[in-house]
Order: sequence, then C-alpha cells, then structure tokens
Amino acid sequence: MLRLRDIMTTDVLTVSPSTSLQEAADVLVSRHVGGAPVVVGDRVVGVVSATDILAFLASPPIEATEREEERESDADADPSTWQPDDPLDDDPSARFFAEQWSAADADVIESHDESARADRDPFAAYTVDDVMTRSVQALPPTADVWTAVARMREADVHRLLVMEGDTLVGIVTTTNIARALGDGRLVRRTFVFGRARRA
Repeated sequence: MLRLRDIMTTDVLTVSPSTSLQEAADVLVSRHVGGAPVVVGDRVVGVVSATDILAFLASPPIEATEREEERESDADADPSTWQPDDPLDDDPSARFFAEQWSAADADVIESHDESARADRDPFAAYTVDDVMTRSVQALPPTADVWTAVARMREADVHRLLVMEGDTLVGIVTTTNIARALGDGRLVRRTFVFGRARRA
C-alpha cells in the first residue's frame, strides 16, 4: 500500500506569520506552489494559500473600506468654502508643520509615500497572519494515500501537512497524488471471487 512518506515533498516551502502578503505571493509564484505552511520556529501555526490571499483581496477589511470612504468624503468637500484668510493660516502650529514639511529630506518624503502606498495597497499593509487558515489538516507519514484523498475531499483542501507529532516532515498536494496515479503507483485493489483485481 502506498504511504504518504512515499509520495510527499520533503523540501517544504514555509513562511512566517509576519511575512508580507507581497512576499508570500512572490514566493508562491516563484516556487510554482499554491500554498505553504506557516511556521514560528519549528511550530506550525497555520497554512496560507493563494486562495486565502485572493479571498482577502476580493473583500477588503473593514478598516480599509473606512479609509476609502474617508478619502471619498474628503474629495467631495466643497473647495469653494475655503478662504485664504481662514484662522488656520494664522495658527502657529500649522505654520510650524508647513515649514517642517517644506524642509523635509528625501527619507521623510519617502516614508510618507510608503505609508500612503500601504493605505492603497493591501499587499504592503497586511501580513500572512491576516489571511492564513489556522486549522491545519495533517496526517502522519505512515498514513495511506487513500486516507489522504478522503481527508482532502472532506476538508475541501488541496494540500495536507505530513507531521510526526508536532514536527513538519513533508507536504502532500493534489499534484503529488496525481503524479502517483499517473505513474501507476496508486491503485486500489478489489477482490472478486478470491482474486485481486485492479480497480
């Protein structure tokens, strides 16, 4: 019987919860994988997939929506109501910040640009921890492949972590299973009249 240890990938790509969404997306694309375990040290704390990232981007968090609404309401303000002789122009603190900003060096301006970009770009403002799936689907390396197929189907996932206790030793994906099937290594035998027959 074919076991997970026979088909699993042992060179497992992992990411940390603090990895930015941009970094996570880049590494998933460059390694041609659809997801990765999320680890802190040697401890698995979740799994992040391309689907998790896309779902997050498709429904922005509430705070991002609120920021967008604020920008829209600011844009809707009537500029004709502003008067050049508003009392704000005589406010010393306003004058102080205006003077400081005009003397700002490139680092300050770049920092401001980065925070403004983070406001518009969820890849810059959020991390793997914001999107990862915390419930991990895992089996031991001794589990048979058909058990993994059933678990993947039940959980509606494309990957299972292969773990010995709390230690990550590999990963099995639908690609690993398809490869084993295509190579003729994954067969299910049924018995008819006492003789084995390949199904």
